[in-house]
Amino acid sequence: MPIRAVVWDIDDTIFDYATADTAGMRDHLAAEGLLDRYDSVDQALDRWRELTEVHWARFAAGEAGFEEQRRDRVRSFLGTPLSDDAADEWFLRYVAHYEAAWKLFPDTVPALDVLADDYRHAVLSNSSIHNQDRKLRILGVRDRFEALLCAAELGFSKPAAEAFHAACDALDLPPHEVAYVGDQPDIDARGADAAGLAGIWLDRGGVGGRPELVRITGLEQLPGLLRGDTRFGAPSTFG
Repeated sequence: MPIRAVVWDIDDTIFDYATADTAGMRDHLAAEGLLDRYDSVDQALDRWRELTEVHWARFAAGEAGFEEQRRDRVRSFLGTPLSDDAADEWFLRYVAHYEAAWKLFPDTVPALDVLADDYRHAVLSNSSIHNQDRKLRILGVRDRFEALLCAAELGFSKPAAEAFHAACDALDLPPHEVAYVGDQPDIDARGADAAGLAGIWLDRGGVGGRPELVRITGLEQLPGLLRGDTRFGAPSTFG
């Protein structure tokens, strides 16, 4: 059966999260007077990203709620036992700087335009609907997706098959008629494959390797891949 729908990841797939996070945290640390705690801005950013991964893994494993992991990330970064309100306020000040740097990747809207008439579209993200719905609206693309599903509300996150199947259920399509596009080879592409979808790894950095996965390096390659179909042929089609 042909692919009838594309389910998308958001961060670092259609939205340039890494750039926004770097710019936002740099400006936030400067505003908070925290840069002198570190030898360099890069060191501070590395510490923030390290803690983000640690606490996000707790959330993904069901060991912490969405807000709890965020507050604990702030406390760990500052090394201070803040109240919930104080941690939330600090994070919201960071968010203001982060959102000021929000941008879609240049190839996002052109790809959505080309695919609009032939495929249905939805989003599956390991975040929360509150965060991602607002993000997509501010970026001007929320109306491109008929469904938005997020781990915080689903109760399970990628790469669990249940997460991918929930997206298929929202579209009322079987997994083999749905493609999933994301920037993480294991969480996104391999997880989608294991759940019966057609997983596509968006390798924007050109890391390469992983010949078992279908890989593209930019969204301009996606329409040709989908329209060639036959379950995308050989995984090495795009190098």
